[in-house]
Amino acid sequence: MTIVKAHEVEGLIRRGLDPRIGVILVYGPDTGMVFDRAKRLAEAFVADPADPFALVKIDGDTLAQDAGRLADEAGTVGLFGGARTIWVRPGSRNYAPAVEAVLGAPLVDTRIVVEAGDLAKTAPLRTLCERSARALALPCYPDDERALAELIDRTLQESGLRIAREAREVLAASLGGDRRASLGEIEKLALYAQGQGQVSLDDVEAVVSDVAGSVLNTLIDAAFAGRTAEVERDYRRFRHEGMDPSVMLGSALRHALTLLSTRLANERQSAGAMVATWRGLHFKRKPIVETQLARWSPPALRHVLRLLQEAVLACRRSDAELAHAQASGTLLRIATEAARRG
Repeated sequence: MTIVKAHEVEGLIRRGLDPRIGVILVYGPDTGMVFDRAKRLAEAFVADPADPFALVKIDGDTLAQDAGRLADEAGTVGLFGGARTIWVRPGSRNYAPAVEAVLGAPLVDTRIVVEAGDLAKTAPLRTLCERSARALALPCYPDDERALAELIDRTLQESGLRIAREAREVLAASLGGDRRASLGEIEKLALYAQGQGQVSLDDVEAVVSDVAGSVLNTLIDAAFAGRTAEVERDYRRFRHEGMDPSVMLGSALRHALTLLSTRLANERQSAGAMVATWRGLHFKRKPIVETQLARWSPPALRHVLRLLQEAVLACRRSDAELAHAQASGTLLRIATEAARRG
C-alpha cells in the first residue's frame, strides 16, 4: 500500500508510473486538474489516443448498473492489438465493486484510469485503490505557486516557447484556482506568442485576463477602499454601458465574502501578508486590496454582506431607475464607511 501525497503527483506522472499498476484513481476538489491528469495518464499509455479501440471511455454510472462491464472491457483484446486504456469518467453512484473486480487479477497491456470527484478518506473507491498493490490513488488539490509555475513552463514548452521570469510571475498571479481555466489562459497565450520563442510581460498583459476578477474590479475596489468620487464616476460609466445594477451588487457581494474569508483565515497576519495568500489576485490590484483588508474588520464585513444581500433583493424587485438608485446608493454607503475607517 502506497499513499501518494498531492505534491508528489506531478513528478510521479512525469517520471512514468510502474507498468504493474493497472488501476489509477485520480480524484480531488480541483475538477480541472483531475480531468487534465486523467487525460494525460489515459492517452500516454496508448499509441493513438484517437483510436476508440485503444482508448475506451465509460461513465461511472454505467459501471454502477453493471459491475462486470469493466472486467469484460479489460479482458477484451484490441482490434489491432497493442496497449489499451479504459478511461472511467465521473459518476454519481458507487461503482467501487466494478473496480474491485478488475483488481483481482493482473491486467495485460491494459491501464484503467478512473476520474473521480472530491472523495472523502472513507469513500469506498478511494480506500479500495489506496489499499491495493495493483492500484494507485492520486489526489488533486488547487495549484500552489510552484505547481502553477511548472504548469506554465510545461504547457508553453509544448508549443516551443519559453517565458521570462517576470512574465511568469505576473501570469501565475493572474490565474485562478481551477486547473482547466488556468490551462485555457496559458494555451491562449501560447497561441498569441507562437513563433516568438519567448513570452514577454507585454504578451501576458495583452492576452491573459484576470481569471479570478471581472470588469467591475475598478468600481468594487473603489467602494471598499473609500474612494467615493471614483465610485460615482465608475458607476455612471457602467450604467451608461447598460450594466445590470444587480450584477454590480453581486460582484460587490462576492468581493466582500472573499475579504471576510481572507481576514478570518489569516487573523493574526498583516494586510500585506493576507494579500499574499489571495489566490488569483492580479498584481495591479494588490495595493488597493491591501488597503481594504487593513480597513475592514470581520464584524464590519458581515454588516456589509447583509447590506448587499438586502440591496440585491431590492434591485430585483424594482424597476430599472429605482434599482440603479438603490445600487449606487449602497456602493456609495460602503465607500463612505471605508473612508471613515481610513
